[in-house]
Amino acid sequence: MARIVAAARYSMAGLSATWRREPAFRQEIALTLLLAPLAFLLGCTAVERALLLGSCLLMLIVELLNSAIETVVDRVSVEKHELSRVAKDTGSAAVFVSLVLAAVVWGAIALDRFWP
Repeated sequence: MARIVAAARYSMAGLSATWRREPAFRQEIALTLLLAPLAFLLGCTAVERALLLGSCLLMLIVELLNSAIETVVDRVSVEKHELSRVAKDTGSAAVFVSLVLAAVVWGAIALDRFWP
């Protein structure tokens, strides 16, 4: 049980650090808080609601991982290096793909619901 409590504490510290350091994470949290109630209005089934909410949570997960990559790269060296740029750009691309996925899921379910 102590390991679970410690893991939860570490997770909260990670969320807190990301919240303080990453404006994109704060924006994505705000977007998720806005969209979460809409998921229950837009989704007609439990699966649709899970897809809508899951796409938002996946976006947050990928942003957390991207922030971790950026932090490690910055910790290793402050000097500009091609591999550092590639690592950061790849993390950014992952965030972009997760945003596209969320848009596709929300758009597909909205079209299915409102398009005749």
